[in-house]
Amino acid sequence: MSDTGTTRPHGRWSDMAERLGRGVLPSGPETKTINLALQGGGAHGAFTWGVLDGLLDDGRISVDAISGTSAGAMNAVVLADGLERGGSEAAREQLTHFWAGVSRHGIAASSVDDVIRNMFGFWQPPGFSTYSFFQQFTGLMSPYRMNPLNINPLRKLLESLVDFDRVKHCKSVRLFISATDVRTGRIRVFSGGDVDAAAVMASAALPFLFQAVEIGDNAYWDGGYTGNPALWPFFEQSASDDILLVQVNPTKRDAVPKTPQQIVERVSEITFNNSLVSELRAIDFVNRMISEHRLDPRRYRQNRLHRIEATEALSAFGASTKFDTSWSFFQELRDAGFKAATAWLAEHYDDVGARGTLDLRAAFT
Repeated sequence: MSDTGTTRPHGRWSDMAERLGRGVLPSGPETKTINLALQGGGAHGAFTWGVLDGLLDDGRISVDAISGTSAGAMNAVVLADGLERGGSEAAREQLTHFWAGVSRHGIAASSVDDVIRNMFGFWQPPGFSTYSFFQQFTGLMSPYRMNPLNINPLRKLLESLVDFDRVKHCKSVRLFISATDVRTGRIRVFSGGDVDAAAVMASAALPFLFQAVEIGDNAYWDGGYTGNPALWPFFEQSASDDILLVQVNPTKRDAVPKTPQQIVERVSEITFNNSLVSELRAIDFVNRMISEHRLDPRRYRQNRLHRIEATEALSAFGASTKFDTSWSFFQELRDAGFKAATAWLAEHYDDVGARGTLDLRAAFT
């Protein structure tokens, strides 16, 4: 097993001095390095914001690489931009500005976005479910007719907040942003100089809401269909063997869905977890083969998995609340994520670099 990820200074040794010199990440003998895997989940990504805020506030964790999809991709680029601007405190400020901008209050500040607010459920008559409405209505009308100008207020927000030229040359963390190639059905992972606003919007392009995002000769939909998020980029392009998954889509539900809305929501959760579950099973298999001396550890990597999940925080909310953009809801999820990160650090900080804390076999097999 590689000894990377154990207690040591930050990230990749080659640029450690430069990163510390800029004050991008916390320093000290107790700092440990991890990779972050951030799921997509619409408004539920505010829970991930809280987790990131908790990790940054604690100061003992540095991040070598981030793989993000949809809302996870947005959190990732905002975090990276903030770290490059001025370290942990700047990153915390950037994340707060982003989620305030996504909220109803922030979006409403732009007159152009008034056209879109009705589409996204910023008005909701009694008993109205935005999620169910789009699931049913878009079966009759595609976004190419429903939104012919392809207006997306999130892109405008990202471009006003994030310096993507800075992100493309980011030395604080490596970014991996997943999208789904519409024509081939395969995953596309954007990294390095390919990470721009178009790539992030491609990662978040739900096909029943938005037109496919065209980049070069290819068209892309939401990355959740093929990698939510993708873990395999960590295997060869990161110095750390520790992966912290921030999971906002529940893997298991105790109750059997019976209403049309419950069924649609559960199908969505299963769909957007499928690729992740497959990768975690593969990691578990490789880890066991290495432990049993049936694979050469010089050729194969044993990864330590950890998880902070939003299941408890979101237990009272269905998938339809992925469209809830109220600031109070974001704050509630942010506080829950912060609390979850604090609890995870208290229980598992010593395990980072030593052992995985997510039982893959019990959770996903």
